[in-house]
Amino acid sequence: MKENIRLNVALLKRRVPNLTIAAKSVGLRPATVSNLTTGKISIAKSEVKTLVALATIADCTLDELIIRENDTEKIETGIKVLDLFAPLVRGGTAGLVARPGMGQLVLMAEIFHRLKKLHFTTLFLMPSEEIAGVNDVIEQVDYSSSYPDDIYNRVQEMNEESNIVIGVDRTMVVTGDLFDFQEKLQEATVRPVTIVLVDTLGEVVDEDLPYGPLETFWRFDMDLATRKMFPAVDPVVSTSSILEGAYLDSPHFSIQQRARKLLRRYKELTFIVDQWGIEKLSESDLLVYRRGQRLEAFLTQPFYVAEPVAKKKGEWVSLQDTIEQVRKVLDGVVDHKDVEDLLYVGGLDG
Repeated sequence: MKENIRLNVALLKRRVPNLTIAAKSVGLRPATVSNLTTGKISIAKSEVKTLVALATIADCTLDELIIRENDTEKIETGIKVLDLFAPLVRGGTAGLVARPGMGQLVLMAEIFHRLKKLHFTTLFLMPSEEIAGVNDVIEQVDYSSSYPDDIYNRVQEMNEESNIVIGVDRTMVVTGDLFDFQEKLQEATVRPVTIVLVDTLGEVVDEDLPYGPLETFWRFDMDLATRKMFPAVDPVVSTSSILEGAYLDSPHFSIQQRARKLLRRYKELTFIVDQWGIEKLSESDLLVYRRGQRLEAFLTQPFYVAEPVAKKKGEWVSLQDTIEQVRKVLDGVVDHKDVEDLLYVGGLDG
């Protein structure tokens, strides 16, 4: 992965309230410091002595002054369909697109529940009106408010090492306030802030770009939801910027592509079966169809937040295990198993 380096501006501002005067005191030109903090001058092009002087007046090390980060770093959620087909990008923006009743708020609550286990601080900028399912999300976050300033202030109060994920209702996109909000957040913390956008009213399913640019796009499938195959995320059309380059290791990319191809063909064959019966399939298509059924079933998963209702223990499946077990499904290792035996399990032995 390509590594980015940037100046820890938030740290500088906290440690040195009057940066201009402090810069002059160590022989730095105020204009140079200003250009470095605004990004007009890349720190990759700045002189070492300049960076050393900044570290001196901020009373910090060079490692603290310079932030190194990868362009694309995925956050593993332990949710099979997300981690394999559309990984969540650290510091990026993810968007959920679904109609009401398809489980998007349950998935959002589950993601927050899991990220808290990974020591993320979870916040929710919720809609001002009462909407069914929103309370499920509120119960899983560290802090929630319908006021952007409250969320911003809470982020400011966090320590510099906090990993932060914020759920945001789509109203912030509609009003045009999202980008200003994100800019303020970047100034408030040195850590990347991951945003998860949700349309709590379920009104944007027919829009091509319901949120604008996204690093991760999760579209829900009505057919899966109707058949109670949760999470009802469509693995064929959901995607992530991590998939758009050489960011995935070879086994992940290979299995993801094979699985997507199988599921796409399975959907096409399902139409034939529904219209004219399974006997219309050739022997080779029948094999694809049955294997697609098994993969679709295996991608269902018990959620921790649904334990009281489902009476089934939540399951965390590592990405490595997901890749290996999906490979087995693709290779026909579980062709002998009943489809029902693959529903709502963690691993193949679950």
